Formats: sequence, structure tokens, C-alpha cells
Amino acid sequence: MNTIGILHPGAMGTTLGAALAGSGHEVLWAGDDRSDVTRARADADGLTDVGPLATLVASADTIVAVCPPDAATDVAASVAGLGFGGTYLDANAVSPHTARTIAATVEAGAASFVDGGIIGPPARTRGLTVLYLSGDSTRVAAVEALFDGSAFITHAVAGPAGAASATKMAFAAWTKGTSAMLLAVRALAEKEGVVDSLEHAWSILTPELPERLARSAAGSGPKAWRFEGEMREIAATFDAVGLPAGFHEAAAEIYGRLADLRDRTDVGVDDVIDRL
Repeated sequence: MNTIGILHPGAMGTTLGAALAGSGHEVLWAGDDRSDVTRARADADGLTDVGPLATLVASADTIVAVCPPDAATDVAASVAGLGFGGTYLDANAVSPHTARTIAATVEAGAASFVDGGIIGPPARTRGLTVLYLSGDSTRVAAVEALFDGSAFITHAVAGPAGAASATKMAFAAWTKGTSAMLLAVRALAEKEGVVDSLEHAWSILTPELPERLARSAAGSGPKAWRFEGEMREIAATFDAVGLPAGFHEAAAEIYGRLADLRDRTDVGVDDVIDRL
């Protein structure tokens, strides 16, 4: 049994914690200054609140960071500043460059680093969500072992720290990037007064798009506040290899306009179009 700290138990983080607890590990989280929603989520999945971050750092063998991309570097710096000496798994949606920056931060102390990228929904049943891992092979294998028998599939990516994050960036560049474009296309049609004719064309040539539009509104709207930062990390990933970053800079702006839909459970296409 390992003692594992989760930073922080959002929708994905709490399922990581639940998966690890279900595999027999003690799972901690730092509840100081966290919201009642986060507290209820962590309690429901059996995570142990230890209060301040310093207590979690002192108690954990492994720390798993799952937070909004914008906060990933600061979270790592806070952990490193408290002298963490275990394994730090960064499972955030960040660019390879950001992942390597975080690695340098935590390894400047006594900690070891594993790069992670999660593809799929919050995992309650096995088979839909994959945790990609890269870095030192011995450390990667040790992290994989933590998830044995859990709802998360693990997959080691050949390559150094940053390779798992690059896998995540490439996947999300398509799924979330094209969802943002579809929402923008529908907003354009609304503004130009051609929704009926666009939907007529869709019904003949791309009949799957109306359903995807509804799914994109309902699925992306409540999470757009977090997707904005992820799109900027994807844009930086493209730019770093000499590819145009503009696709995903625009997607970031689309999601930024939807930020006030955060955590709503009743988002429809009209809600999204009004904000765009």
C-alpha cells in the first residue's frame, strides 16, 4: 500500500483518487480553502482530508496533480517548495514544454517526476479512460503498478517526460478543437440568419453534425472555463514544432466566452450561441 495525495479532486481527480483507493492505497487530499463542492466530491469517493498542503506533502509517497492547466506550474512549485521527496505524477493537460518545466521544478528538490496525460472521461468503469505515462521507465512502471485492477487503463509512451503530454495535446487538439469550431460555425449561421439552410445542407451531406453540435454544447459548455487554458497549451504545442497555433488560440477564445456556464447541468445550443 502506498499513500497518495491528489491535487485536486475535481471531476477527473476524484475518480483517480477513487481508483487508487479501490486498489488498496490510502488517498489523501488537502481540503484547506477548497470549495464545498470539492469537499463533497472527495468525501463521496472516500478521500481523506488532511487539511493544509504541507501535511499532504509530508504524508504522501506519491502526489498526483490534476488541476486546470493554468495552475499546473504553480501547484508543482508549491509542492517542491515544501520539500516533497516522493514521486510527482503530473497528469494535467499541458504542453510538452510545460511538462518539462514542471519536471525541472520538482526534480530541483528531492522528488522524481512522471509525465501523465489522461484521455477519456472521468473513470468509473474500466475501458474508456487511459492514463498515458512517460519518463524514466522504472518510475513509469511503478506508477502503472499503482493503478493495477483500477478503472484506469495505463499505457507507457516511449520517450522522455513530455511524450505523454504530447499525446494528450494531439488528441484534444482534434476532439475539443473541432467542437469549438462547430460551435463557432453554428454561431456564424445564427448571426447571418442562415441556420435553416445550414441545417438543410447538414441533413443531406453531414447528418451527424446536429447531434454532435448538441453534444458539444452540453459537454463543453460547463467545462469551457478549463478548456480555455487547455487550448492555449495546445496552441503552444503546435507553435513549438513550427505549426500554426491560430486554430487553438481561436478555440481558446471560443471557450473563454462560455466561462460563465461553469458546472451547469442544463446547457443547450441556444445557451452557447447567445454567449458566442
